Amino acid sequence: MTDQPKYQVLARKYRPETFADLMGQDAMVRTLRNAFKADRIAQAFMMTGIRGTGKTTTARIIAKGMNCIGPDGTGGPTTDPCGECEHCIAIMEGRHVDVMEMDAASRTGVGDIREIIDSVHYRAASARYKIYIIDEVHMLSKNAFNALLKTLEEPPEHVKFIFATTEIRQVPVTVLSRCQRFDLRRIEPEVQIALLRKIANAEGAEITDDALALITRAAEGSARDAQSLLDQAISHGAGETTADQVRAMLGLADRGRVLDLFDMILRGQAAEALTELSGQYADGADPMAVLRDLAEVCHWISVVKITPEAADDPTIGLDERTRGQTMAHDLPMRVLSRMWQMLLKALEEIAIAPNAMMAAEMAVIRLTHVADLPSPDELVRKLQDATPPPSGGPAGGRPAPSGGGTTAAASTPTPTHAAPSGPTASGAQTAVALASDALQHYARFEDVVELIRAHRDVKLLVEVETGLRLVNYQPGRIEVNPTTDAAPDLVGRLGSRLQAWTGNRWAISIADGGAPTIAEVRDAADNAIRAEAEAHPLVQAVIAAFPKAKITDIRTEEDLAQHALEDALPEVDEEWDPFDED
Repeated sequence: MTDQPKYQVLARKYRPETFADLMGQDAMVRTLRNAFKADRIAQAFMMTGIRGTGKTTTARIIAKGMNCIGPDGTGGPTTDPCGECEHCIAIMEGRHVDVMEMDAASRTGVGDIREIIDSVHYRAASARYKIYIIDEVHMLSKNAFNALLKTLEEPPEHVKFIFATTEIRQVPVTVLSRCQRFDLRRIEPEVQIALLRKIANAEGAEITDDALALITRAAEGSARDAQSLLDQAISHGAGETTADQVRAMLGLADRGRVLDLFDMILRGQAAEALTELSGQYADGADPMAVLRDLAEVCHWISVVKITPEAADDPTIGLDERTRGQTMAHDLPMRVLSRMWQMLLKALEEIAIAPNAMMAAEMAVIRLTHVADLPSPDELVRKLQDATPPPSGGPAGGRPAPSGGGTTAAASTPTPTHAAPSGPTASGAQTAVALASDALQHYARFEDVVELIRAHRDVKLLVEVETGLRLVNYQPGRIEVNPTTDAAPDLVGRLGSRLQAWTGNRWAISIADGGAPTIAEVRDAADNAIRAEAEAHPLVQAVIAAFPKAKITDIRTEEDLAQHALEDALPEVDEEWDPFDED
């Protein structure tokens, strides 16, 4: 009775054995071939890339190439290892005594690296080079990296290091600078599909092109993931494997049905969209996968709208390509952008929801209700068309407020205080004796307020603006009427602060009557502008359409001009000469 051949997973069975077998890494292969040909083999290599692109496999091929002696035992380092000599066979089987592989994910400490440092001084037992392959090297501790640096910089001639990592940013720059770096690229869809078809034919497996396209899309550029999924799909199909079977295996919804759901949402057909979602769920589609597919479709259509050639992706079927191109032509980018943002939010909610299907249904309902909402500028235009302007224009001849449903702007300028004319230096400087007419710098009470503001006494400033009614003012003499809420010692504190800042005595007395406080005047002006904005027909139309909308900010033309001035870059004087002493 003969032994049955041991089953081997496709990812291992079809692992590349030579550089010629590596798919989609032409730039790296060309560089290595030139380096071997010129006998300029680096002392250390760094392989980086996403999972399954061949980092560890490439490391083993390099190890075989450096130690290959050819079928006749006389060969030298080569990028085409024979695969027949004792070294090639031993390295391929992972049992070569001079090629040591270490997983840094499980051996991260400085003690593990010290073992390597201690052993590099001994020559290879049988091979040309002693080679250390360290996988997931970014997992090494900081001390382990530091211990490795000296050996990595000046290794013995018979020692080579090959590192592999998926997180190149976590590898110290001091280590990277001592390595020849190769970035392994994602496998392109065309190359991936061709590779899967070659393996399927070699295995005698019947699988449709659409099924291979689905596997390629799910693998996201990883050759190992694609081969593992192909292995699973062949077993799942038990005969000819179709796209529907692969879709069911991956828990994906039918791409055409995803487009149908996408279209229903954009049309605001909530009931139909929920029915379609329930149907896909009943057929085995995961709610999270459905929304992820919707997001993928949204992204793809957006890209096709900007770059039409993106529709030529070989993993996209003909029907899907045609429908996607039509949607890209018809849908505005603002709708696609809004849907993308809402889908991202929905995916976050599903991840934390106690029931994924309920969260998906709520997301679809929300999407259908906002899909056809107009943008703020369209809403304003519609309201302007529906609301005839009052005769003579807005009240007071001022322009209409601008903005969407939650803001309004008016052109009435807000009251402004006079620019500060008093000193702005520190108290220690201003305490110096002034001239006899120094108080004439404070001709108005507003100048006193600006003096307080210049010294950044926020508490006193607020109390003066809200708690004092001005009765009479002369430089050095102030009559005020404190409000009922004013602090009892406010008048005394104001007098002592002014004396300290100006170096002159201020007489502050209490009297009856007086004008409104500064805060009351300011609030009255703001309230007047707000009342005018609220009375504008366009704002009233917005409030009527959106009862919960509120005016959150009012900006005058002066405010907008000031903001524009602040944001503008200073002009460069082209005639300025830095060497002109004058």
